[in-house]
Amino acid sequence: MDLRKLKTLIDLVSESNVSELEITEAEGKVRIVKSSGAPVMQQPAVTMAPAAAVAAVAEVPAAAPGHTVKSPMVGTFYRSSSPGAKPYVELGSVVKKGETICIIEAMKILNEIEADQSGTITRILSENGQAVEYGQPLFIIE
Repeated sequence: MDLRKLKTLIDLVSESNVSELEITEAEGKVRIVKSSGAPVMQQPAVTMAPAAAVAAVAEVPAAAPGHTVKSPMVGTFYRSSSPGAKPYVELGSVVKKGETICIIEAMKILNEIEADQSGTITRILSENGQAVEYGQPLFIIE
């Protein structure tokens, strides 16, 4: 499913009285469930078959220094290209804008996530193999 279409559906559910929405298309099934007052989440939880359950959004202090790299999609976060391979970045790694910093697997497709600015990785906010949400903070770059 197109990322823009998914974002639109999430926005519609979050702004309406609908508590749950499920859509089945040729490329898969999407189920959006509005959260029941979870303080950290601003968006409703989303699960996509056959993906794993969605994790809660990692808390980042509002005044956290540096730039937050956020997940552009729902999926599974991986720090390296394959099990046992060296991670793309570690704490203290210097990255350039456009450099691959992780992978998010969504609907069996591996999506390389690039740094959207240059700097040093000062925090890694997701665990390898963890389910992540759209907009969830993944890294802090200073």
